Amino acid sequence: MLKDPSPHQHELEMVSLETLVPPDHLLRHLDNHVDFEFIREETRHLYSSDNGRPAIDPVRLFKMLFIGYLFGIRSERQLVREIEVNVAYRWFVGLRLTDKVIDASTFSQNRRRRFAGSGIEQTIFDEVVRQAMEAGLVSGKALYTDSTHLKASANKHKFERHEVTQRPKDYLASLNEAIDEVRASKGQAPLKPSDKPPESREVKRSTTDPDSGYLTREGKPQGFYYLDHRTVDGQHAIITDSYVTPGNVHDSQPYLRRLDRQCATFGLRPRVVGLDAGYQTAAVCEGIESRRLYGVIGYRRPTHRKGYLRKRDFTYDAETDSYRCPEGQRLFYRTTNRLGYRHYHSNPTQCSSCGYRERCTQSQNITKVVTRHVWADSVERIDGHRLTPKGRRAYARRKETVERSFADAKQLHGHRYARFRGLSKVQAQCLLAAACQNMKKIAILKARLLCLWRICRPSWRLIPAVTVVC
Repeated sequence: MLKDPSPHQHELEMVSLETLVPPDHLLRHLDNHVDFEFIREETRHLYSSDNGRPAIDPVRLFKMLFIGYLFGIRSERQLVREIEVNVAYRWFVGLRLTDKVIDASTFSQNRRRRFAGSGIEQTIFDEVVRQAMEAGLVSGKALYTDSTHLKASANKHKFERHEVTQRPKDYLASLNEAIDEVRASKGQAPLKPSDKPPESREVKRSTTDPDSGYLTREGKPQGFYYLDHRTVDGQHAIITDSYVTPGNVHDSQPYLRRLDRQCATFGLRPRVVGLDAGYQTAAVCEGIESRRLYGVIGYRRPTHRKGYLRKRDFTYDAETDSYRCPEGQRLFYRTTNRLGYRHYHSNPTQCSSCGYRERCTQSQNITKVVTRHVWADSVERIDGHRLTPKGRRAYARRKETVERSFADAKQLHGHRYARFRGLSKVQAQCLLAAACQNMKKIAILKARLLCLWRICRPSWRLIPAVTVVC
């Protein structure tokens, strides 16, 4: 028999908020296994101690932000509406059923007045990584790095063209030292300091978000983007670093500095580093070897003009420091330029009658020139690692760690778009998103371990004691 439902919404019930949250809810695991109290101490200096209105607890404020990143709620106004009606959210934040949720403008006012320039997002991220290390979830033996793009809040058709001066590379001092050593070994004088002005190039600068960069990579969408350079530990894919640059910055530029920062901050001692093909530069390879790391970098397809000989067709002889062409002619060392490339020239007399001439060079002096970087040995050794059994195992782990970390961030945590405008604000977004991913992984792994311990504990009591005699 079908009966008409009777309304129960206005009945008075005695309930406890604690009983309304399921025991296996993610937020309950987070509350049990992640310590948030450090936020209050880290932000205490940003609040007045003896005057003013009572402030909102910073732990509660950041917990609300964590909910938005954990469940992919991009809008802070929508986040407030969700907390108003979700019992689990209220329980995690520390609100009762009748407590009023703070206004959405409180987030923006605290962000630009209180927390701007304080680096609290970096502090939160670093502390979460330390908690993961204390739980034994970070080994630090293998680190995998990659970058992903975030769509900036800017129209790609609204821009101005600007001339930008190229800044000196971080490795320029080491490169100049290596160039001087090569030239000295060949009996050549050191290069004189260049009196040319720094090179400049024309770039597109957004009129909406000037900090973003115009991305023009093969296989990537064109427009104004930011890049999140992320490093992940190989044990449980805990994120150990997140660094944001404009979209037109090459992946290899911040890599070594961020690697050193992780080792200094967390005391990591990596043995293996895995990188995408975009990181295969001479400076990165030399930096990896100078730090005594086993580097594995993906295959990078070299640029080649169709119909011409490839550079691999010329064999390098380390003993004589020369190249041998397919016809057996020797190309001997001539000089080293300021960019760190050694030049090897052929004999034009032999090249004039060579059958490969049309496929080899189009120079007017009939001379083939092959260049080799002063750090080319490091590039070749690291490139050879990916073909070894150890290198293949290490590189296969990359897609299971850093690539999956980015996939989860984009699919579940709203990492496809920049929520704010400005480099510092996008940096804060990426740090909080990475911290929430780490919190989620810490909570789930520790909850599983605790569940396994409870299941196996009765059987452990039945195992008889065994005396070990050494």
